[in-house]
Amino acid sequence: MAVPSTDIFKLGFIGAGNMAESIARGVSKSGVLPASSIRTAHPRPQRQQLFQSFGVSIVQDNAQVVDDSDIVILSVKPQVVKQVLLDLKPFFTEEKLLVSIAAGIKLRDLQEWSGQRRVIRVMPNTPSAVGEAASDLTSYKGQSDLFSIIVMCLGEMATKKDEERVTSLFRAIGKVWTADEKYFDAVTGLSGSGPAYIYLAIEALADGGVAAGLPRDLALGLASQTVLGAATMVNKTGKHPGQLKDAVTSPAGTTIAGINELERGAFRGTLMSAVIAATKRCHELSQS
Repeated sequence: MAVPSTDIFKLGFIGAGNMAESIARGVSKSGVLPASSIRTAHPRPQRQQLFQSFGVSIVQDNAQVVDDSDIVILSVKPQVVKQVLLDLKPFFTEEKLLVSIAAGIKLRDLQEWSGQRRVIRVMPNTPSAVGEAASDLTSYKGQSDLFSIIVMCLGEMATKKDEERVTSLFRAIGKVWTADEKYFDAVTGLSGSGPAYIYLAIEALADGGVAAGLPRDLALGLASQTVLGAATMVNKTGKHPGQLKDAVTSPAGTTIAGINELERGAFRGTLMSAVIAATKRCHELSQS
């Protein structure tokens, strides 16, 4: 678990959407930074009030976010990253670090559009909202008891201190792995988009329970806990999922009957295709 830090710096978010909210909440809740050290800007009063509700400062515009921050996290849609960075380019200085969580936008483009050489690219997923995001950090192997996912690699001028600070931010909301940038599209297709696949699976399991006669609330509770329990078994035992599946599948039993239906419906192939499709789309975004 993350521990409160004595290294206090100013953190800003360009883009005040759901992911920025998730990270800001996780960082402040963990004690890595006080909420008063975090700032963002948004034109809608509703979003302003939401961030202010847990102590984040709201400033006038994105230019002020950059000006007032030591680390700037870019959390806008990939399609608008270029224009946003070109607009903010005059406000970046050598003392500031740019961190991008925009899917598909490569380090070379971030550096070119922002004029900034101190850049780190990170790919988080949405469970960071509850402090359960797994971080894939290309130059740091961290350890955490949390269960969600994030990915990071360093730009050419990012310093050891930059790495340590950004690591502390993302370890507050997840578990950390390492990966080269060349793997980022596939990481996005799997872990960045993966929560949505699992939400669909949980919903489908719950619907199956309802179809089999269970009350809706009981079916949903059982479905979500079943997925959590299975994932925990994979993480904690280190055993291959196929081995764990075989251990709970009796000859001519109920489980193998259900697995047979999943195989008839191409369950595994469909999940694989989803990851490949999301990876391809991430690559397309990076090219455009």
